Amino acid sequence: MASVTHSDSGSSALDRFPATSEGWRSFPAPAKLNLFLHVIGRRADGYHLLQSVFQLVDLQDTIELRVRGDNQIEHYNPLPGVDPEDDLTVRAARLLQSHANITAGVDIRVTKRIPMGGGMGGGSSDAATVLLALNQLWGVNLSRQALMTLGLKLGADVPFFIFGRNAFVEGVGEIMTAHDTPETWFAVLHPQVHVSTPAIFKDERLTRDTPSITMRDLNVAATRNDLQPVALSQQPRIAESLKWLSQFGPARMTGSGSCVFTICASQSEADRVVSLVPEEMTGFVARSLQKHELSEFAEQ
Repeated sequence: MASVTHSDSGSSALDRFPATSEGWRSFPAPAKLNLFLHVIGRRADGYHLLQSVFQLVDLQDTIELRVRGDNQIEHYNPLPGVDPEDDLTVRAARLLQSHANITAGVDIRVTKRIPMGGGMGGGSSDAATVLLALNQLWGVNLSRQALMTLGLKLGADVPFFIFGRNAFVEGVGEIMTAHDTPETWFAVLHPQVHVSTPAIFKDERLTRDTPSITMRDLNVAATRNDLQPVALSQQPRIAESLKWLSQFGPARMTGSGSCVFTICASQSEADRVVSLVPEEMTGFVARSLQKHELSEFAEQ
């Protein structure tokens, strides 16, 4: 069985995330926005073929981890109503532990800031951060591609956060090409509703034949989110938020919702938009990121 070791490269990477006196290390789990989302087809197995640009943003959950000498995995603050064994962070730790035959365990604490059910990939990002961090803490040292393959077992968006860069995404979400995006600011509204992604994809009204585009010819302004019309019909509060935000510029939904966003010319402009959000709505400012802070935690 493998034991916990730290390579020289792993130790230097971990130096940026020092342990507390109690042994906890804190790691970031950034959110993402879908700058667009096209459904271009459907496979024989029912999975939909997509094209999108995934944009990392600085809204982040915090994942705290503490390595244990035994093989137990314990979640210290599970979400209300969620069995800890069903939590993606626990599932990620168990998956890596089993895959690499690791004898050590880990304690987990999660501070949530990314809206749940908002289409910003919070759960997937949390799972990816656990895989990336434990890849170093447990001395597993899997390659990035190996971690991405493992992460796909947990969810379609997990590989993106392990990939660690903004990307043009294809297939069912597993094909990624690094895509440079401009530094920008976003004003984001969270309509406080939870959207069922399966319900969106099962809806007969969903557009499933948008023409394929190439990254070279990509013009985000000419794209759309094919899931948006269905989500608006299912969740009127998303439609209300989108209508309000659209007065400040082109606005669209991210993922299957429920969050909606608009691109702002500056931080001050994004701050101004969010300052005007009505009391019955929830808004926040997000800044674009170029890469995941843990991108060095897995070899290419």
